[in-house]
Amino acid sequence: MTSFGPDYVRAIAPYQGGKPIAEVAREFGLDEATIVKLASNENPLGMPDSAKAAMQKAFDELARYPDSNGFDLKAAITKKFDVPADWITLGNGSNDILELAARALVKAGESVVYSQYSFAVYPLATQAVGARAIVVPAQDFGHDLAAMAAAIEPDTKLVFVANPNNPTGTFIDGDRIAAFLKQVPPHVVVVLDEAYTEYLPADQRYDALGWVRQYPNLIVSRTFSKAYGLAGLRVGFGMAQPALTDLLNRIRQPFNVNSLAQAAAVAALDDTAYLHKSAELNAEGYRQLTSAFEQMGIRYVPSFGNFVLFRAGEDDGAGARVNLALLRKGVIVRPVGNYGLPQWLRVSIGLPEENAAFIAALRDVLG
Repeated sequence: MTSFGPDYVRAIAPYQGGKPIAEVAREFGLDEATIVKLASNENPLGMPDSAKAAMQKAFDELARYPDSNGFDLKAAITKKFDVPADWITLGNGSNDILELAARALVKAGESVVYSQYSFAVYPLATQAVGARAIVVPAQDFGHDLAAMAAAIEPDTKLVFVANPNNPTGTFIDGDRIAAFLKQVPPHVVVVLDEAYTEYLPADQRYDALGWVRQYPNLIVSRTFSKAYGLAGLRVGFGMAQPALTDLLNRIRQPFNVNSLAQAAAVAALDDTAYLHKSAELNAEGYRQLTSAFEQMGIRYVPSFGNFVLFRAGEDDGAGARVNLALLRKGVIVRPVGNYGLPQWLRVSIGLPEENAAFIAALRDVLG
């Protein structure tokens, strides 16, 4: 049989998202209305009303192509974060920004550094360009920044850092990141992936955009998929100095963010009441889940995102076994065996009643 494409592309294991509700209903003969999905770190509040209204207004223009430069969305980001428009790259979700960075900056055979137990798109983006991955062992399920700095080699072009980290939920304080950025050679680009930053309390925030102004080799990526409630629309953005933004925009697809997504994102960005409610609900849900884990004697990793990583059992089959038992009860969580964590599962924080349904199902499964 003829093999097409380079070996490094054929070696990629495709990204596996969380199981859709409809698929679980079909597979296990369940009523979709009774199924609880806590697998994909989605916002349980649903899309903000402000975004829905903005999309309604945009319907009449759907026969036309989107604004390829995203003028209105870039203007809203500029206003919100006080960065120039030419520092912004729009993405089809923030994973688009991660992949653009790899494609624009790394050649086949060069190296990319990222941490063990970090976001699955980092290895995918690395493999897709034929680059060599330098995976640095995790420290307490999170990034060992000192080891990551030491792991940088002469051919390293890119370093991925997630903060908070997915799937483990760990957080790196600002002082440690600032010290790390000072250590990174100026020809190596750091992508600081902040998909969950809106969930951080005020006392843990740091000035990432101040670092962008200081370091020409830094890209900060953000998303509208989590706290802003727009996962299905796929909108993200990166912020960097123009030398990097220019490169990303040269290879970005011209219409990578559709008209409805742009309109919804502009509205959501200004909806501070919704964002505040999202963060409050998440904090309450985190307490609900972790209190139950503590009562059941279940080990979990303290999380700063909208999910919690918990240990399902001691043997390597525990995660898959408990996941299957939960699916049969109509509760969808996320297996993380593909991250090298076969004993663990990740549960997204949902509405109080969704969290309660998960807790009840888990108690029953674990006996």
